[in-house]
Amino acid sequence: MIVALLGPSGSGKSTLLRMLAGLTAPSAGEVLWHGEPLRGSSPNAAIVFQSCALFPWLTVLENVEGPLLARGVKHMERHRKALRTLHSVGLRGFESAYPKELSGGMKQRVGFARALAVEPEVLFMDEPFSALDVLTAENLRGELLELWLGKKFPTKSIFLVTHNIEEAVLLAGRIIILGRNPAKVRADFRVPFPQPRERTSAEFLLYMDYIYKLMTQPDLAAAPPSATGREAKKPYRMLPQARPGSIAGLVELLNDRGGKEDLYRISEELRMEVDDLLPIVEAATLLSFVTSGRGDIEITPAGKAFAEADISTRKEVFRGAALAHVTLLQQMHKALASKSDHTMPLELFRDILEERFSDYDVQRQIDTALNWAGMGISSRMIPRATDYGCTSLRAL
Repeated sequence: MIVALLGPSGSGKSTLLRMLAGLTAPSAGEVLWHGEPLRGSSPNAAIVFQSCALFPWLTVLENVEGPLLARGVKHMERHRKALRTLHSVGLRGFESAYPKELSGGMKQRVGFARALAVEPEVLFMDEPFSALDVLTAENLRGELLELWLGKKFPTKSIFLVTHNIEEAVLLAGRIIILGRNPAKVRADFRVPFPQPRERTSAEFLLYMDYIYKLMTQPDLAAAPPSATGREAKKPYRMLPQARPGSIAGLVELLNDRGGKEDLYRISEELRMEVDDLLPIVEAATLLSFVTSGRGDIEITPAGKAFAEADISTRKEVFRGAALAHVTLLQQMHKALASKSDHTMPLELFRDILEERFSDYDVQRQIDTALNWAGMGISSRMIPRATDYGCTSLRAL
């Protein structure tokens, strides 16, 4: 099982990991390994740290062989195991390279290979993706999950310290949340839905919302989400800040390129930072115009129809996609349609959103929803011009 440990900074996550691995002695209590008190470092565990911690004077292969050498494994055997592990993490051909010649993501792959080469019973990971850029971290998570689900290494358990809520829900079968001052376990629960997990699914978003509430409200006591009752209602998802014109531009570009392109290549050609391009990609994915994975973006049939439509048809396609996938716009549309004068105070939707988001994020949600509404939602749902500060909506 993959166990994720979440908690605010200073709550003792890394300290707890070090105690479980036998690197730090507990000041009280004891750590048991197969029912026996742990004395010193664990005999069959490995750690992947936040920093790669490679020996700069050794090659990639020699770095991976290091723990095997310390265990007394003979040369041919450790050479074979190191090569096999490097190939499994995508480093075939880099065996003779030195750490200074590798990118950050490749160095972290070496760290994974070094830990997996000893075939640990338990793999400890201390925020292993936090120092990487978004796409590299996403690729490594996917590769780790692929190795784990494919049982391509004999490790029975992974203990992951992270501050990333999405990462925890994506990878873990069990999540522990710590509080601080003093350190304590605030929640310990299983994530019951199967792997691989879809980030846009209702279950995934429910657990994201639950953990976010626990992390931001220190005094909150709440049971984990269940498949029944009020928690089973479709949750709100933060709308990415992307204008319809930007979404259309991305979809048109993909359509012109044959339907698939590398995100980095698009970023370079548009002279945009990848982080600035990601909200547009996320918005297009939310609307099911594109799919994305491992750095590639691919247009969907709905996206192709949108890209090749005339202006009036394009508005209808956008309208259908938004109403199918965006909870906030669904509610706005239904509320306006239910009133005889087709108007509705914006404060109603602000109050709903304020239960889930900060004041700043509420305003971003409202602004984005109104921007998207200009593409035809609710027959051109627009802010009512007679109300100062756009405090209500009117559908024409």
